[in-house]
Amino acid sequence: MARKCKISGKKPLSGHKVSKSNIKTNKWQRPNMQTKKIYDPELGREVRLRLSTRALRSISKVGLSAYLRKKGLTLKEVM
Repeated sequence: MARKCKISGKKPLSGHKVSKSNIKTNKWQRPNMQTKKIYDPELGREVRLRLSTRALRSISKVGLSAYLRKKGLTLKEVM
């Protein structure tokens, strides 16, 4: 399963972990992905989605259908 949010587009970022002696090793910062059931009143049912916590917070504010319209997505593209 990919570690990328299909709704917000968040994906892992790469960088360096720097020690006290200035030795650089590769490090990944992964998005906080969660699997949630979200109720959509337009469909009248719950939908299970894997999304980032940032997208989940935005969806809880404006609603799933409105957030998808804002991003230019449909539910079929996300699922």
